Amino acid sequence: MSPTAPALPRHAPAELAPKQLGELIALAHLLADASGEVIRRHFRAPLAVADKAGAEGAMYDPVTVADRDAEAAIRALLAERRPQDGRYGEEHGFEPGDSGLTWVIDPIDGTRAFITGMPLWGTLIALYDGERPVLGVMDQPWTGERFIGSRFGAELRDRDGRRPLRTRACARLADAALYSTHPDLFERGHEKPAFDAIAARVRMTRFSGDCYAYCMLAAGCLDLVVEAGLKPYDVQALIPIVEAAGGLMTGWRGENAAHGGRILVAGDARVHAEALAILSQVP
Repeated sequence: MSPTAPALPRHAPAELAPKQLGELIALAHLLADASGEVIRRHFRAPLAVADKAGAEGAMYDPVTVADRDAEAAIRALLAERRPQDGRYGEEHGFEPGDSGLTWVIDPIDGTRAFITGMPLWGTLIALYDGERPVLGVMDQPWTGERFIGSRFGAELRDRDGRRPLRTRACARLADAALYSTHPDLFERGHEKPAFDAIAARVRMTRFSGDCYAYCMLAAGCLDLVVEAGLKPYDVQALIPIVEAAGGLMTGWRGENAAHGGRILVAGDARVHAEALAILSQVP
């Protein structure tokens, strides 16, 4: 996550016919292939790390050549194949287009995991139509897993083939497994007590995971993700994956999650409603 990010344009949704969406999904796979080739050579290898946080006391925000070059590879392919589309990424900012569509890119979501050799990171690629993301890909090129979501459904592609994703039933917070990237995401004054209230009621709370936790929710392995302080590129690719798998991904007041901020993700509408009743009270 970056401390600053430009605003993502909001406008009436661009219309996409099924054939066009299918072609764009095929392109998203090519983008993931291109970024994966860049990233794999840097993982678990000696790597210089810079801190984007800048200000003293700010939360550590690492970035590497793998982040920057992977996004550059995606942008180069988009400039060749879809020059009319906008491009919005964590490392190289916003380039507007004129098609009404914007590709939203986080080349390595989970850079802290990446630089410490843990495989709980992924490349996030979304296509935003002016209102919501219409397709999302989370690619983990080291493990060979690729999670895809759109109105055609959600699936996991890995070395064993392809299989659909489906969230699991969870009726109560008391039965839920909760994930969050880190407790320091939450402002101590009011967000942290609200998160703690959720954590006190669930069966189990775990930290870390970044984008991988959202995909495990879509795969039916956990029930809730609660976060705060996120940017559009942190969440957009994950929304179609979660929703096409049967889950819900909203803000803390039930609003559209596409622009980041405070995020609540649930695999079951019942546990989403119970968590939302607590989080929606936060100022």
